[in-house]
Amino acid sequence: MDHADHMEGAVALVVAAIRGADPARFDDPTPCTDYTVRALIDHVASGLQLALDAATRERREWSDGPSPVLAGLAEADWARACAETGAAVAAAWADPAAWEGESFMATTPMPAAMIGSLMTAEFAVHAWDVAAATRQTLEVSPALGEAALAATRGVAQMGRDGGWYGPEVPVGPDATAFALALGESGRDPGWVRSR
Repeated sequence: MDHADHMEGAVALVVAAIRGADPARFDDPTPCTDYTVRALIDHVASGLQLALDAATRERREWSDGPSPVLAGLAEADWARACAETGAAVAAAWADPAAWEGESFMATTPMPAAMIGSLMTAEFAVHAWDVAAATRQTLEVSPALGEAALAATRGVAQMGRDGGWYGPEVPVGPDATAFALALGESGRDPGWVRSR
């Protein structure tokens, strides 16, 4: 597997988790303590657009409002919109040129390969968040787990300093690479929805 395959796999995971989320449970909590399921799906949709823009070298001013992917859509249509944008993301990052040189995270210049790796981890971890919050099973391949762990470890301290990762959660010595990635990002791999 290469990095484009990891991106495709992570996008497929998060889209499947969103498809499996019942809109009636969109007010439920998630392992991301600042997000309900609704807010998390909106956040993922924004991430999909950011990843697409980065692959195509599109600079976009970003606001804190709702995701442009979901703007004006009924919640029942969110999964379809995320799937369509996700397919475009996977196709764009399948081009080896997408991983080369510099790109932009919104308007911030960054190495394209770094953005691709970070967004791969972002989608895999948020797939777990959505799945855990909505009581779905998530199967993460060992290769994708290793890719998510490498990307997460690379920015873990910056993420904690910036407030977008919580404190590291220790996991057992026999944990999978993906469980270690969850712990690095401040998530308890054993988190269970309380209601």
